[in-house]
Amino acid sequence: MIKSLPILILTFFLCQFTFAQEDYYFPGEKFDPAIPSPSDFLGYEIGEWHTRYDLIVKYFEKLDQASEMAQLQTIGYTHEHRPKVILTLASAANMGNLEQIRLKQVQLADPSQAKPDVSTMPSIVHLGYGVHGNEPSSAEAAILTAYWILAAQSDLAQNIRQNAVIHIDPTLNPDGRDRHSLWANSNKGFPPVADPLDREHNEAWPGGRTNHYWFDLNRDWLPLAHPESRVKVEWYHQWYPNVTTDFHEMGTNSTYFFEPTKPFGSENPVVPRKNYEDINPRFAKYFAKYMDEIGSLYWTKEVFDNSYPGYGSTYPDIHGGLGLVFETASSRGHVQSSQRGDITFAFTIRNHVVNSLATMEASVDNRVFMHDYLREFFESAMSEGAKDAAKSYVFGDEYDESRNRIFVQFLLDHKIKVYENSADLSLEGQNFKKGKSWIVPTKQTQYRMVRTMFEYEKEFADSVFYDASAWTMAAAYGMPFSAAAGAKTGAEVTEAIVSTFTFPEGKAYAYLIDWSDYYAPKLLHELQKAGIHVEAIHRPFSSQTQDGKVDFAAGTLMIPMGFQKGKSEEIVAKLKELAQTNSQRVYAVSTGLNLSGIDLGSNLASAVQQPKILMVVGTGISSYEAGEIWNLLDQHYGMPITKVNTEQFGRANLFEYNTLILPSGNYNSLNEGQVNHLKDWIARGGTVISLKNASLWLNQKGITKEVAVELEEEPKDPQSLPFAVRNDFEGAKEVGGSIYLAELDLTHPIAYGYHRKTLPVYRNTDIFIKPSENKYLTPVKYTADPHLGGYISKTNLEKLEQSAGVVISPLGQGRVIHFFDSPNFRGTWFGTNKLFMNSIFHGERMD
Repeated sequence: MIKSLPILILTFFLCQFTFAQEDYYFPGEKFDPAIPSPSDFLGYEIGEWHTRYDLIVKYFEKLDQASEMAQLQTIGYTHEHRPKVILTLASAANMGNLEQIRLKQVQLADPSQAKPDVSTMPSIVHLGYGVHGNEPSSAEAAILTAYWILAAQSDLAQNIRQNAVIHIDPTLNPDGRDRHSLWANSNKGFPPVADPLDREHNEAWPGGRTNHYWFDLNRDWLPLAHPESRVKVEWYHQWYPNVTTDFHEMGTNSTYFFEPTKPFGSENPVVPRKNYEDINPRFAKYFAKYMDEIGSLYWTKEVFDNSYPGYGSTYPDIHGGLGLVFETASSRGHVQSSQRGDITFAFTIRNHVVNSLATMEASVDNRVFMHDYLREFFESAMSEGAKDAAKSYVFGDEYDESRNRIFVQFLLDHKIKVYENSADLSLEGQNFKKGKSWIVPTKQTQYRMVRTMFEYEKEFADSVFYDASAWTMAAAYGMPFSAAAGAKTGAEVTEAIVSTFTFPEGKAYAYLIDWSDYYAPKLLHELQKAGIHVEAIHRPFSSQTQDGKVDFAAGTLMIPMGFQKGKSEEIVAKLKELAQTNSQRVYAVSTGLNLSGIDLGSNLASAVQQPKILMVVGTGISSYEAGEIWNLLDQHYGMPITKVNTEQFGRANLFEYNTLILPSGNYNSLNEGQVNHLKDWIARGGTVISLKNASLWLNQKGITKEVAVELEEEPKDPQSLPFAVRNDFEGAKEVGGSIYLAELDLTHPIAYGYHRKTLPVYRNTDIFIKPSENKYLTPVKYTADPHLGGYISKTNLEKLEQSAGVVISPLGQGRVIHFFDSPNFRGTWFGTNKLFMNSIFHGERMD
C-alpha cells in the first residue's frame, strides 16, 4: 500500500481538473449552457489529450454556428493544405458592425486621414497561439479562451465582449502541431509516464516545432517565406491590432515568463522607447496579478529577445501595437517530472489561459490609451522619416528582373510604398537605371519598416543574441541599393508585374538564355526534364540575335538545335512554353560564329549535367538548414531531391546520384565502410556540397584537407571571472547571425549569373577556414573590411578577414564544395541562392 501511494497522489493531481474542468481553469465562473463546452464537443477534458488541429477547427465552426457573437474565417492554407483560421469574437452589436470597426482601425493607423473618435472604438486584440507545433499548451488555451469569451457570464467577460474585438488564431503552425500531437498521443501511457526519458517526451527528428519544410515560423513574420506567414501578415494589415500575443513553451524546469524582456539588449532599434518603458510595464501588472492569484511562479526582464523583427511578438511593435511573448514550463507530453514536481499538461494550459484573460482585461482597460498610441506611432514615423537624411532609398538589379520583382512584391506585402525611378542615377559608385530600379521614400507611415529593410546596425547594447543580430532585407535579396537625398519618384507601384518577352520567330541555329535571372535554373531544370539538350558556355561572348548584338556572360545556356533528339518544331514549342511560364528571355542566333569571344562550338561549351541529388537528413543533422535546402529546390525551382536519413545512408548507392548535399550536423554515426564508399564515389566524379561543420567532419575523415584560421596572437581569457558572467562572456564569442561583404571570382562557375564582384553574405557560424592552397579554388572570400551589419567580436572579425566563404576541395575526378556562410538562410537570402544552385548545376566544372 505504501508503494502505491505516490501513484494515487499523482493520479489525483492529474485528474482533479477532469471532474471540474471549469473550476480548474475558470474558478467561480458561470457559463451559458447554450454554448457547447470543449469537453462536451470533444468528448474529453482539455489537458487529457493533445487536440488535433482539425478538431480545433471543427470546435470553432461549432462556436460560429452556436453564437452570433462568433465568426470564423479561413485566411489561407498551409503547405499540407490545413486551413489557417481566425475566430473573431465580440458582442452582437460589434459583430454586426465589424467592417466599420475595421475601417476605423485602419483609418487610425493612417495619419493622412482624420483621426476617428477613439473613445467609442473597441480594443482590437489578436490572441495568437502555437507558432511552434511542439509547444502545444497554447492551442488548448485558445480553445478554452474562445469558450470563455462566448459563454462566461462574469462582469469581466461581458465587459470584454462589449469593448473589444478579439481575434483568435488557435495555431500559427498547424502542420507542426499535428506532427507533435500524433507523437504525444500515440506514445501516451495509461497512466501517463512522467519520466523525462520516456519516448513521449522525446520526439523523433525533426520534431513538431517547425512547419512542413522544417522552418521556424516564429522567424518568418519578416521574411514571409511561407504561406502561413504570408496570409497572417496580410490579415494583420487589415486590422492593425492594438495588442498581439505570442504564446510559447520553454524547459520543463522553468516557471513562466512574460514581458518586459531584457532592457535595451533585447529591444528592436526602431521601436519607440514608449513601448518598452511605459506600455510593457503597464500590461505586466495585469499578468502578475493573474499569476499571483493561481500561485504560479514567473519572471520578467531576462533573456528573451525582442530585437529580431520577424518574431510574432516584435512585428506588432513595429506597427503601432504591443506584441507580447509568453513562455510556460512545458510538460512536453501529458505529464513530466521537474525540479518542482510533476508538471501536467493541464497546468501549462492554465498558465496560458489566465494570461489570455489578463491580456484582454489590460487591453480593454487601456483601450483609449492604446488607440492614441497607434495614431501617435504612425504620426511619429512620418515625422521621423521626413527628418531622415536619406530621404529615400534607391534599389534595383539591372540584370535580374525576377529578383527585382520578388523584392518589390516583398516590400508591398509589408505595406511599404514603392515608386518607379524616373531617371538614371549614380549613387555611391552604383548605377541605377530608369525602368530597372525603384525608390522607397523614408517619409511614409512604414518608415520603421523601411529602416528594417535598408539599414545596417553595428552598434548594440548587448553582445549575446538569442537569434540573428542582422536582418537588412535588401542585403538578403542581394539587391544593390543606396540612400538618396534627392531622388525624384515616378509613379507609385501597386503590384509587381511579371515581365513578358516575345519569343523569336523563324528558324534558329541555336537558342541562348542568360543565366543572370533568378529563375534561369528553374527553366534549365524544366528543359532537362523535357528531354531537351542544354549546354553552358563558360566564357563571355557576343552574338547577333533577333535584338541585334547582345553581350553574354559566362554561364549562358545554349540549346543547339542540331543536337536535339526530338523534332525541331516540338523542341521550339516546348522551349517557348517553358520560357513564357518562367518569364525568361530567349535569344535566337542563326550562326555559331560569334561577333566576339568564343564561338558556340568551342571546347569551353559543354553539356549541363542533369542533377540527381541526394541530401542527408535525420538524427544529428540541422533540420533548419536541411529544410532551407529542401524548400529552395522544391518551392523555388520545382526540383526533386531525395532525402535520406543518417541511419539509412548505408543503404544508398551513391552512384545513382551525381550530387550529395551534407547540411550542417553530426555525421559520426556513419561507419568506416560508408565513409569509404563516399570517398570512392567522390574520387570517381561525384560532387559533395558541404555546409559548415559537415566540412569539419570531412576534414576529420581525411576526405578534405582544409586548414582552420589561427591568429598569431590569440587573445587569452582572464584566468578568473565571476561565475555570474559566464553566459555573457562565452556568448559574446559566438557569431549569432550577421552580414558581411564577400568578393566573388566572376570567372569561376560558382559565380555564373553574377555581375558585381562583391555580394552581401549571411554568416551564423564561428568556423573560420583559410583560403585553399590552390590559388584558383577560393571563389568566394571576404573583402578587407567585410563587416556590414550585426554583432561580431573583434577576435572573430580578425579571423573572418582571413577566411574563405567558399572553398573547392578536389578529390580524384570529384570535388567537395564547402560553404561556410548560409546561402539559403530562412528562405529569404535570394542574393546567394544562385551560388548554391551553381554548385548543383555546374559542380563538375568547379575544380
